[in-house]
Amino acid sequence: MTLSYNHHSISPILIRSANKPSIHLHNTFPQFTTRGFNFKLHRSIAVCESSVAKPPPPSSSRSRTRSKPKPKELVFGYPSNSVEKGKYSYEVESLLNKLSSLPPRGSVARCLEPFKNKLSLNDFALVFKELAQRGDWQRSLRLFKQMQRQVWSKPNDHIYTIVIGILGREGLLDKCSEVFDEMPSEGVPRSVFSYTSIINAYGRNGQYEVSLQLLDRMKKERISPNNLTYNTVINSCARGGYEWEGLLSLFGEMRHEGLQPDLVTYNTLLAACASRGLGDEAVMVFRSMNEGGTIPDTTSYDYLVQTFGKLGNLGKVSELLREMESRGSLPDASCYNVLLEAYSDLEQIKEAMDVFRQMQTAGCVANAMTYTILLNLFGRQGRYDEVRELFLEMKVSSMGLDAATYNILIDVFGEGGYFKEVITLFNDMVEEKIEPNMETYEGLIVSCGKGGLHEDAKRILLHMRQNGLVPSPKAYTGIVEACGQAALYEEALVTFNTMNELGSNPTVETFNSLVDVFARGGLYKECEAIVSRMDESGVSGNKDTFNSVIEAFRQAGQFEDAIKAYVDMEKVKCNPDERTLEAVLSVYSFAGLVDESEEQFQEIEKMVVLPSVMSYCMMLAIYAKNERWDDAYKLLHEMIRCDSSNVHQVIGQMIRGDYDDTSNWQMVEYVFDKLNTEGRGLGLRFYNTLLEALWWLGQKERATRVLKEATRRGLFPEMFRNSKRVWSVDVHRLWPGGACAAISVWFKDMYQMLEDGEDLPHLASVVVVRRGQMEKSSITRDFPVAKIVYSLLKDGVSSSFCLPGWNKGRIVCQQAQLKRILADMESATEGSEKLEIISLSNSQFPFWIQNPTRLRRRKAVRKMKEREAV
Repeated sequence: MTLSYNHHSISPILIRSANKPSIHLHNTFPQFTTRGFNFKLHRSIAVCESSVAKPPPPSSSRSRTRSKPKPKELVFGYPSNSVEKGKYSYEVESLLNKLSSLPPRGSVARCLEPFKNKLSLNDFALVFKELAQRGDWQRSLRLFKQMQRQVWSKPNDHIYTIVIGILGREGLLDKCSEVFDEMPSEGVPRSVFSYTSIINAYGRNGQYEVSLQLLDRMKKERISPNNLTYNTVINSCARGGYEWEGLLSLFGEMRHEGLQPDLVTYNTLLAACASRGLGDEAVMVFRSMNEGGTIPDTTSYDYLVQTFGKLGNLGKVSELLREMESRGSLPDASCYNVLLEAYSDLEQIKEAMDVFRQMQTAGCVANAMTYTILLNLFGRQGRYDEVRELFLEMKVSSMGLDAATYNILIDVFGEGGYFKEVITLFNDMVEEKIEPNMETYEGLIVSCGKGGLHEDAKRILLHMRQNGLVPSPKAYTGIVEACGQAALYEEALVTFNTMNELGSNPTVETFNSLVDVFARGGLYKECEAIVSRMDESGVSGNKDTFNSVIEAFRQAGQFEDAIKAYVDMEKVKCNPDERTLEAVLSVYSFAGLVDESEEQFQEIEKMVVLPSVMSYCMMLAIYAKNERWDDAYKLLHEMIRCDSSNVHQVIGQMIRGDYDDTSNWQMVEYVFDKLNTEGRGLGLRFYNTLLEALWWLGQKERATRVLKEATRRGLFPEMFRNSKRVWSVDVHRLWPGGACAAISVWFKDMYQMLEDGEDLPHLASVVVVRRGQMEKSSITRDFPVAKIVYSLLKDGVSSSFCLPGWNKGRIVCQQAQLKRILADMESATEGSEKLEIISLSNSQFPFWIQNPTRLRRRKAVRKMKEREAV
């Protein structure tokens, strides 16, 4: 007989699917010993039909419609599927290898000839199971047909059972039926195993009616069903949408036949309750299960949680757990964990902790998974004190901590902005001699990157190499970001080049981090070079790349190029996000374009409904610089009355001066701390926009206070540097308003140091541009920060400040001139209040409302200008 093949689709299968609940049918075999069953045959069904009587996994969706079997495609060969040495006997391995290398129309008979009378039927069973694991039903069927032709290898019931199972898994019901029907004519009597196999074949393919008919047929033929048979039928009917009363009828029929329902039976019924939302029925099944002496497992509780989760009554599961406890049948930790995880998914901390305390009261020892669930839950909610308490509880208990636990803690505290605490966790791991894995190192370095902890990041990278691990692109990206947060441009470049030299290909995230590093300082030439390198490497830029490029051009005052980059972004169909629109708004704000800024702000409102605090601050700054006080007040009032965002309210009230006293300022600090969780990249943008608004609104004392809060949280670490020779203030990453605030603080500190009797340095230096050729180029004079700082120092302080020929990125003043400036200021203050070089006071709010005449005059002037423009 020759076989004809149809070319359809096939997907390889595994005998035991990884996404099924781990219910092992062969655990029930001992109860069949009194019935004299063939254990070898029974095990073959358990292996080949591993999902025969299993309910669907708790997380899967269950369709009640009949699924139509899919036609299968011919598998042409498995030349690479060589058998593992020593797994089978030499003869079995040899036959499998011959069959694997057999061409589509090769002769199976010739493959069998060398093994005549050398292989038993048990050996053939092993061959079929191996082919089943490969999903090779074609070779299985060809081998089976060839065995039927040979006297020495006639298949028995065991072989028929396996082959029917293989074909059933592939949905080949016609072939299943053909093999099953020919058993009597081949002299092989049907058994409970072959019937169970054919019942499962139809049931798993959605034809539970046929499964029921086959059950009746086997009874008529006086073949007694066993547990496996009933479990298979009940599972088929449950998945097919058979009515609940019918499932109970099958359950009762099973018990009437003297068969004891097992764990699989009860879990199948619980799965049916879960899919249909049958709460009372689930309780009935669960109690019947306990009364019958069957101990529920994790899967049982999974289904209970699903059932009562749908009904919004997870508390019922806690009651059922208490029933178990009161009977003296204490559930293990995994059963409690199922309910804990359900509450965790719902973000219900109180209920989760109630379950945890219930578990402890019952005497059940929590395992690593219990703590993992709770740590993640508290971490997501920002309950870091509880996370610390749980961690200490874990350390005190006898539970051994491992890398997985530390990975969770590193992730939780890293997301929460506790970057230094992440380093403490790493040090704790080293002390406890717990070996970090790749996930640990990546989490640590990413946290260092967000927090700008470049020294710690490099130390962790060294530790990683010493442990024999090759740093991943993600780790290198974290190092680049950490160096960039501290404006360590050369070190960021060295890290990037080292990465390339070691053969670790940079990802788009690596390139974006490097572009962002230089963009913050306005080093657009370097940004262009990096983007060019991206193109050469075949890495396509994304919206983050464009965002950084726009910000680089803006910081350098190249406004037209910034807008061109935004237009190019649209040309390549890269959709902008909120940060993109904010970057464009910052360009218009720097350029002093009020109308364009208003239009851009409206675009942001269309995208996100509520623009960020940064967008509001940019608009406040542009209104203030253009003396649009009425518009500024209206916008500030809008921020303060924003009910949907506490951050907007607090920042708005802080700008107005409502939080100046120490007790109220804690509200502002809370917002700043919350912002810290997002990392220093966002922090730089946030503080720059806030300082810009405060300075131009005349809230200069408040601006310096905010600047100190920023530096206290580790931002702008390069800002103030003092030595015996040079006192410097680095403002190259600040916006104009922030730069003015920084210089004011710097002068105030210098004057205080002079009063304290300290010697003045040889040079006072203001850094407006950093790195390379840019420091030597006259282009730097056009940088917005350079312009405003030079004007402030030259016109507002002293003409002694100048741009030296040796460095165009600095504005300097020699010791003699600096001493004269400070001495003049000191003499001017004798007998009077202390005089400040740059006034640091807050204009009274709302100063533009206090003079209605002035406000009316400003409105009239603006309208006249608008008419003239028309």
